[in-house]
Amino acid sequence: MRIAIIQFPGSNCERETQLAVQRAGMEPVEFLWNQPSETLSHFEGYILVGGFSYEDRARSGIIAALDPLMLKLREESRQGKPLLGICNGAQILVESGLVPGLENDQLGAALTDNKRLRQGKVLGTGFYNAWVHLRLTDHYQAGAFTRCLSPQQVLHLPVAHGEGRFLLPPALLGEMQARGLNLFQYCAETGEVRDEFPINPNGSIDNIAAITNPSGNVMAMMPHPERTANGDAIFQSMRDYIREGNYKRETPLRYQPPALEIHHYQTGGELARELIVELIITDNQALSVNNELRRANLDVELKRQTHWEIECDNRVTYEKILASELLYNKRKEFALDCPVAPKLPREPAFLVRAKEDWIGRQKKQRLETHFGIKGIHALRHSVIWRVQARQNLDLITHRIIHSHILFNPYAHDCYHY
Repeated sequence: MRIAIIQFPGSNCERETQLAVQRAGMEPVEFLWNQPSETLSHFEGYILVGGFSYEDRARSGIIAALDPLMLKLREESRQGKPLLGICNGAQILVESGLVPGLENDQLGAALTDNKRLRQGKVLGTGFYNAWVHLRLTDHYQAGAFTRCLSPQQVLHLPVAHGEGRFLLPPALLGEMQARGLNLFQYCAETGEVRDEFPINPNGSIDNIAAITNPSGNVMAMMPHPERTANGDAIFQSMRDYIREGNYKRETPLRYQPPALEIHHYQTGGELARELIVELIITDNQALSVNNELRRANLDVELKRQTHWEIECDNRVTYEKILASELLYNKRKEFALDCPVAPKLPREPAFLVRAKEDWIGRQKKQRLETHFGIKGIHALRHSVIWRVQARQNLDLITHRIIHSHILFNPYAHDCYHY
């Protein structure tokens, strides 16, 4: 029973995953992203391991999700073979559309920046490393990863991620709950599900720790079951599923994503000022996006900038914010406190902002509490992508937007800038 342990550049959990697969009585086989994808058909199951594929550039999982290897995994999963994505592997599955399982594997969810709140105060965003409790949901759908687990059984597993917060549109969440596809939820040690930190370590909607596709053979899970024997039942369930060979293909979810609408960006009010920050050093984020677009035969060059929209009382307050050096690092970045429009109309730009801008909210909180700056009404964080192409600009821009490489529409808003 051979299981492919799939690694992209930056994966780092292959050793723990191999040991977990061995404990379950299966044979783990390392499989690198640049090996011939057709040889994947020789395996009985697949695991996308955790880590930081492509250093989480652009956003976690998106570069790997666009790799041609995922097309082969899609084909194999449709034959009923089990496919487990752990942490970064879960992010790859979500960005590829293999979960939650819409028609034609359309993008249906997001795994985005963690948020840790208590009594309305931002305790933190970004990477979080701790042990958590989770269990199957009350009305879970049995599948490839549940056979050796009992209802109400509480697992104690580690989490280690910066973008692990599940986001789903309400209509899709309701459909998934009705079908039991919101498979695992974060809970207290007693099994009680409460949406509060640290029980919910990242602010996931519905306390979701893992979701599955309608057929139950593809699961995206943020906690790490491979790092402890506490998670062995998940791998044993995978083994028993393969042994039974009883695959039932279920109908895709009915939810249909709305059409993408990109409006023109407007600042929040009369007091708003714009600060655009650009790296002096090489921008590896933009470099990886450009490399991926070229691999997709798009003759294009993208430039990335950080955008801050600051609403404050006056210029004095604004200068205090800049002097704090909290919004940019003068040793490797420079800033312009006015918008920089594209020089040519042939060079469009897109501003991408998180729907829940916890980075901006946390920065505002720190400016007020740590630096004692008063008179800040709002602070918003975004990224600007400037597009340069020598030909077929409209077609290229359309392909870039619909690849979702610049933003996930469930987690971000995108504007013409």
